[in-house]
Amino acid sequence: MWQTLFGIIAAAVLAGLLARQFAGARTRRKAAPETFFAAASEVLQSTAISAGETAGTYLMTGQYRGHAVQVKALVDTLAVRKLPSLWLMVTIPERLPLTATFDLMMRPAGPATFSNFDHLPVTVERPPEFPEHAVIRTDDPAHLLPTHVVAPHLDPFFGRQAKELLITPKGIRMVLLLAEGDRARYGVFRQAEFGEVILEREMLTDILERLLALRASIGNWHSSLA
Repeated sequence: MWQTLFGIIAAAVLAGLLARQFAGARTRRKAAPETFFAAASEVLQSTAISAGETAGTYLMTGQYRGHAVQVKALVDTLAVRKLPSLWLMVTIPERLPLTATFDLMMRPAGPATFSNFDHLPVTVERPPEFPEHAVIRTDDPAHLLPTHVVAPHLDPFFGRQAKELLITPKGIRMVLLLAEGDRARYGVFRQAEFGEVILEREMLTDILERLLALRASIGNWHSSLA
């Protein structure tokens, strides 16, 4: 009898602990986008923050110097034999005077969840002034943006953090690696844990300024063709 009663009490206590842990985890997940973007949100005007359309994504939208901006954080756990990655995708989704896609990817190693790079049909020879491990692909090599327009804006890609530069008729995007998952937690619990990672306002400002400078170079190049 006492063993049965003890078992019931122990089960009730365990259920209560699990319920509190679940509630706490749910609260943290709901607050995660606001926490991640708290500092960087000051960079934009008319800012809106939300969870993304898929699990493990946070989204912030707004205006920067009169331009529409989308900032997305994406957790990638699909890469084989790699730790989970936290990617930052900064996009200015405004039309450019182009007809072809220019997609530069650093050290491509299998499909990327954040990109259609693998679906572009043509690989372009890497110019000597581009980073050593850069691969360029396009859907229309005959009308590809000249590489000399892009080259002056590639400083971040000579380091390890910048991953992709996407230039399309619909806009421009830079993708960077913010963090990799904790090896111990992922190895034992298969949890993508990144610690207290936030997006710093200085980092977002630097990326946006670089994207706007590249947009200006594209505009100047297009004007020179007239």
